[in-house]
Amino acid sequence: MRRADRLFQIIQIMRRSPRPVTADSIAAELETSKRTIYRDIADLIGQRVPIRGEAGLGYVLDGDFDMPPLMLTPDEIEAVVLGAQWVAGRGDPVLATAARDLIAKITSVVPERLRPFIAEPAAGTRPGWSMAPDGIDIARTRAWIHAGRKIRITYRNEQGETSERVLWPVIVGYFDAVRMLAAWCELRRDFRHFRTDRIVAAAFLDERNGCRPGELRLRWKRHMAAKHGAH
Repeated sequence: MRRADRLFQIIQIMRRSPRPVTADSIAAELETSKRTIYRDIADLIGQRVPIRGEAGLGYVLDGDFDMPPLMLTPDEIEAVVLGAQWVAGRGDPVLATAARDLIAKITSVVPERLRPFIAEPAAGTRPGWSMAPDGIDIARTRAWIHAGRKIRITYRNEQGETSERVLWPVIVGYFDAVRMLAAWCELRRDFRHFRTDRIVAAAFLDERNGCRPGELRLRWKRHMAAKHGAH
């Protein structure tokens, strides 16, 4: 766990507890040492977080303390809204809904003076093209990428010929008019890219591909770099 995340979690632990919280219990929950917790609490107090108590007795967070609102600059807000607009117009249904929810959440937490940057942004994206329906469940595909599991597909190429492939999915690419699935193809023993609207059928296998997602992604990036470097 990153130190910044740990400091936030320490505040959250004290916030939810009605009684003083000992360093031992915080250390156990965060799976770190008591010495680290003592140092982190000292740092929080130094940052003017109102923590009362002492080692051995427990710590209490002042009831009036609250985390500051999500503080974004106008440029950061417009960047987030622009990206969310693009995803809402071109993402798969699950991501499109998540993008709209994201905009709503940001609107609810930013100060009133910054809300016009969301409601009336100075940047925008053109409407998404009407896409052919995907032949594969994109949301489930993303889950299989994170899980490092294989997918069996029936694929139709530009000539209308079909083939059976077992893939190690790497990443879903979102373009203006089409979505692409990058994957290691067991049939070709190489990385290939498949238009999702040309996938005729897909079966999500329980079998793992034996390669960590991060490692597989790195191999794909090296493949792409070598491919583009050759031209």
